[in-house]
Amino acid sequence: MIQRVLAIPAKRFDTQLITFLTANEIEALIDAPDTDRWEGRRDRAMLLLASQTGLRVAELTGLNCSDITFGDGSSVRCLGKGRKRRAVPLTTTTQAVLRIWLTERGDVPDQPLFPTRTGRRLGTDAVERLVRLHAVTAARTCPTIRPAEMHPHVLRHTCAMSLLRAGIDTAVIALWLGHADIRSTGIYLHTDLTIKQRALDAMTSPTTKPGCYRPRDRLLAFLEGL
Repeated sequence: MIQRVLAIPAKRFDTQLITFLTANEIEALIDAPDTDRWEGRRDRAMLLLASQTGLRVAELTGLNCSDITFGDGSSVRCLGKGRKRRAVPLTTTTQAVLRIWLTERGDVPDQPLFPTRTGRRLGTDAVERLVRLHAVTAARTCPTIRPAEMHPHVLRHTCAMSLLRAGIDTAVIALWLGHADIRSTGIYLHTDLTIKQRALDAMTSPTTKPGCYRPRDRLLAFLEGL
């Protein structure tokens, strides 16, 4: 009976290509929040951190102020799937924005890094609404952004694609994103056409000459006489 169950073929399904943002699109999205408002400055710091680190939305909302480390070995520490902790390095730009945000927010170690006005922790639904809201604003200056397709996971995909195009090995990207299985990172290889183009350029092209087949006059006369 067990052998019969094991012999059942796996269900086939179509694999959808992921959605990610280009450099111009992610810049437009990060610049979209109104930095004259407290919420806008919070959202800008959050969008920048999400797109640079590739944190899942639950990891992002779960951050406390003490999870950010500056200076040598600057990083953000998060609790990922399976309650596994990991640290992701921060760029100089992300550090600068987070320093300013923590100064304004008040660096209280055990409090949420990105709170609501009342100090509560932002929920995943709230972050999804904020990402889509800012995507609508960003689309006014960057028409290639499609707000209807925007959600926090697009920022995670954007981070992965940026690393891949920078030549980072997929094993390192898997560690960066907190993938339990390196095969999960394979979807980015399927999506990145630039890698496929480089592979195509490296191939030896056949020496076939372009043009149409032109039959000889004798062949044409034979065919017309049939």
